[in-house]
Amino acid sequence: MRWSSRWLLVVGVFVLGACARPQPGAPRPTSASPSAAPSPLRPTPSAGSPSPTPATAPTLPSSPGRVYYVSPAGNDANPGTRERPWASPGAASRRLHSGDTLIILRGRYRLSGDDDILTPPSGTPDGWVTIAGEAGQRPVLVGSNNLLTAIDLSGARYVRVRGLEITHDDRASGQDGWFRDGIDILAAPAEHIVLEDLYIHHVDEFGVNVQDVDDLQILDSRIVYAGFGALGGPAGAHGGWRHVVVRGCTLAYSGHYYRGGDGHDRPYDRPDGFGIEPSEGPILIENTVAAHNYGDGLDSKAARTTIRNSVVANNSCDGVKLWGSQSSVENTLIYGRGDGDATPTPWAAIVIDTTTPQAVFALRHVTVDDALGQNYLLYAQYDHPTVPITLHWENVIFASRGERAPVYLAPAVDLQARGVLFFFPHVEAPLQRGETLYDCQALPGLGAGLQCGDPRFVAPAWGEEGDYHLQAGSPAIDAGFSIGVTTDLEGRPRDAHPDLGAYEYQAADQ
Repeated sequence: MRWSSRWLLVVGVFVLGACARPQPGAPRPTSASPSAAPSPLRPTPSAGSPSPTPATAPTLPSSPGRVYYVSPAGNDANPGTRERPWASPGAASRRLHSGDTLIILRGRYRLSGDDDILTPPSGTPDGWVTIAGEAGQRPVLVGSNNLLTAIDLSGARYVRVRGLEITHDDRASGQDGWFRDGIDILAAPAEHIVLEDLYIHHVDEFGVNVQDVDDLQILDSRIVYAGFGALGGPAGAHGGWRHVVVRGCTLAYSGHYYRGGDGHDRPYDRPDGFGIEPSEGPILIENTVAAHNYGDGLDSKAARTTIRNSVVANNSCDGVKLWGSQSSVENTLIYGRGDGDATPTPWAAIVIDTTTPQAVFALRHVTVDDALGQNYLLYAQYDHPTVPITLHWENVIFASRGERAPVYLAPAVDLQARGVLFFFPHVEAPLQRGETLYDCQALPGLGAGLQCGDPRFVAPAWGEEGDYHLQAGSPAIDAGFSIGVTTDLEGRPRDAHPDLGAYEYQAADQ
């Protein structure tokens, strides 16, 4: 997390930028209904250019073992067949062996003590252990009595969990309704874990709380209203998060719930959608929405982090924050810093900051919009101005509609830019490098295709869903360079003269 105050040098005048943090007591949605989850523009899977160092998703073998069942009407003395199922998911999970599958049948399962926590054994490369909800029914694991977690995968290997809902006990009152984490990997490192088609919501701490893991896939899941953050965990003791894929997920409303309330009294002031500590990665986040989090949208301290084909919208603090070398953002829309709260803050749409000399970062086909102003739209190496890095901007749109909100690059940043559109109607100099200011006349000297102009978004927004497709006449149309990104955020093809930003123009967009 970033806590230092910031100073802005705008048109030759220093302006204090030590702004107050967003107030957590502001009213926000608290409904426990699935309909309360956000619906920002959903990215579409595409065949965009591959990451230089992508995390890969291995094909999982079918489980060769036995299939067991759990039902609210079952009995733990039964043999666990569909006709005579077990009753307790926790006890059932400990009866599994390599290759086995546990099907949790439709219903509500209250977890209140340590024996109720699901703790499956490890599988093998050819015999994964699977815990799955009944197809099309999505059973609910309901945590209560301040239970640590619903599923503990600490030390597990070759385990997949899918098709479950995990939440707190909304029928209980007081501490009986408290419930901390959806899924944990804390006590020992885990390997080869797949979490798929999960709906985790209204938990007091983390949706998924992980310290050390190697090969983790979190796929097609909604993780919302988590008090401390959707995905995160403590600093790694054995390498942290490595070889991780987050794909097709919604990570939203972190911090908007805590112990039955709206989150104003939570002890953690900046809950992120995704927030992890240093590791060697690689981390791949794609086709994912991070929205309306009280902290940052996506905050990765891992090296080799790739964010692509995603939407980062209306988060209270930073939008995207990258700390590790060889990290990039591609085909991604970032907007709405502050989430509609007009209080000036020290956060930015994009933050790049590292202590690693010669680190490399890249933004490719990214659309960035900010309405709040009063702080940098993007800053790189602000806290480490003498640490040299290389920063690539290719086919990017920067729109800063607020006052005193330029882009800041420290003197040690080697900028490699081409195809960048700046729209800063209230800022005379859109770019600041150290103490040097660059107005629209000076920008073309920094790279090919750098220009100022109104991108003509269909419906820019702040605190609500926006439409960042381009309208006819936008200077971003056909202004890009061919860089190997073959589709846009919605999977539409790009040609030899691609448009700037995340979206390719089509007349039907208007």
